[in-house]
Amino acid sequence: MATDTAPAVLTIDLGAIVANWRALNALGMTHETAAVVKADAYGLGAAPVARALADAGCRTFFVATAGEAFSLRNTLPDATIIVLGGLFQGAEADYAAHAIVPALSSLAEIAAWTTEARRLGRPLPAIVHLDTGMSRLGLDARECDILSRNHALLDGLDLRFFMSHLVSAEVADDPLNQAQRSRFLARLARLPKRPASLANSSGMFLGPDFGFDLARPGAALYGVNPTPGRPNPMRPTVSLRARVLSVRDIPAGATAGYNATWTAARDSRIATIGVGYADGWSRAHSNAAMAYFDGHPLPLVGRVSMDLTTFDATDRPEIQPGDWLELLGPNRGVDAAAAAAGTIGYEILTALGARYDRVYSPA
Repeated sequence: MATDTAPAVLTIDLGAIVANWRALNALGMTHETAAVVKADAYGLGAAPVARALADAGCRTFFVATAGEAFSLRNTLPDATIIVLGGLFQGAEADYAAHAIVPALSSLAEIAAWTTEARRLGRPLPAIVHLDTGMSRLGLDARECDILSRNHALLDGLDLRFFMSHLVSAEVADDPLNQAQRSRFLARLARLPKRPASLANSSGMFLGPDFGFDLARPGAALYGVNPTPGRPNPMRPTVSLRARVLSVRDIPAGATAGYNATWTAARDSRIATIGVGYADGWSRAHSNAAMAYFDGHPLPLVGRVSMDLTTFDATDRPEIQPGDWLELLGPNRGVDAAAAAAGTIGYEILTALGARYDRVYSPA
């Protein structure tokens, strides 16, 4: 779609993403800083984002699924690509053929991957995920105990490192953080000596004790604040502008949108844009979010619908059809938009829809 006819334009600043990765790497708390590019690089485009990061020196990339890994391999033929979702049953040969590294999350996955290694007659790369409190993926306490008593279960693997995942890293003083670190250390002490990985984006700001050997930032790369309640140390990476489709005058007492959830308290002007929940602009923004015009806020009024959203432009009479409103950008960051919708910046980014005209500014 041509930008001059697009109803909305999403601009992704690859230079800012690279700058964020470099800033995290410069913290110096770990030997290597990887990049999490799952969910299409948090909605921003895995291929262009990963290329920019690889050009900047990033060598290890995390995705969630096998499909994401196979797709990324076409973009990054030489990078280390790790699947956080583990080894998908029946896909062992495809993982091996594409040099994909599974984060093995159970003894059954370890057995399946070692079986594939024996079939091929060569070691296969792997990391092992230890659950220290998240209760989603990873070897639980019983499986860790079994593995600690029988290291031979790992025979045939090129074991790169052990990992775990923090439950509450964004809350710096949460005692769960230290409890998980202690649990991780205790389990590592009984396993073969290998590098380790614990810190996600927020974990990188918990101090050097959480650094270990490899950090796995995701949201922070894309401008989400990894230190809630404190100034955001990361650069913003996205802007989202939507074109005004219509402007209409309504009298006091008239309503806007489905179910008449907003009533004009005065004679008002309503500006409608061509963005809605089909574009990832959540219905939760209804009567809560803001857009900006020339630095001035315009309250979102009424319900967000599938393709359209309405704003109160009464105080900006100069707005006309064809003008642009800022939904995300210098005046309205991802975290502020998330707060208005009662969610987190991760969801705002990963929900960004396919109908936007996407523009990448170079790294």
